[in-house]
Amino acid sequence: MAKVSVIGICGNSIFMNVDHFHENGETLSAESVYEEIGGKGINQAIAAARMGAEVSFLSAIGEDSDGAKCRQCAKENNIAGSFKMKDKKTTFACILTDKCGENCVTVYRAAELDEEDVLSFEREIAESEVLLLQHEVPEEVNETAVKLAKKHNVKVILNPAPIRKIPESIAENVFAVTPNEQERRAIDLIRFKNCITTLGNRGCSINDEVLIESLKVQAVDTTGAGDTFNGVLAVCIADGMDLKTACKYAVTASGLSVTRKYVLDSIPTRKEIEEKMKNE
Repeated sequence: MAKVSVIGICGNSIFMNVDHFHENGETLSAESVYEEIGGKGINQAIAAARMGAEVSFLSAIGEDSDGAKCRQCAKENNIAGSFKMKDKKTTFACILTDKCGENCVTVYRAAELDEEDVLSFEREIAESEVLLLQHEVPEEVNETAVKLAKKHNVKVILNPAPIRKIPESIAENVFAVTPNEQERRAIDLIRFKNCITTLGNRGCSINDEVLIESLKVQAVDTTGAGDTFNGVLAVCIADGMDLKTACKYAVTASGLSVTRKYVLDSIPTRKEIEEKMKNE
């Protein structure tokens, strides 16, 4: 069984469906409201777990009801959660989805990891084939995690969202960076071994050379599609697949996810992904 470790945020999310996104000064009425646990870290961890991997997850939470929901969510999804309690509120996000299925996300990060938290997670990193990171944690957290991964010969996949400058100590030690098109414009390809760019309904590209086409589907909600892609990609790399095959799995998974509303319920299982690939 593939082993993947993930470091990132976990918190409560509120989803609201609207006809269109705000113009300046405009007040909108939501057509529906829905709550679930989310954050790039936990979303990617769940996607990896549904691919059949053994997943270890490190995150910071507050001593509040949302923190308790995070712990329960990890347990329900067969994830070995290492939650560090902080004297701050648990992360919270608000997601607006328009009638075309596109989304806008605003995140309030309160409880955050620090370097000592990562050092306490060394065993989990060492036992993994792949470590999956994002930019929703402080830079020193990722820098420490990458050092540990290098020490134990663990491949690192960095999802560089939200955009920020990537230090050389991280860039030179990641196996792959996975920006979307906007984030790709801030990436200097020469600094990375592999750059896998997600292209929305066009699929993804590998090092700006190979295009992996997406599924032809009607998008209902694109929230979490990138997280699904990254979690599945990490497991495929841990399984020893080549980049092209791994990306085909990840593109299929993200394509399936956008046909369903919200995030956790939209993340497919390995069986669903492989059945879809057989029929394409």
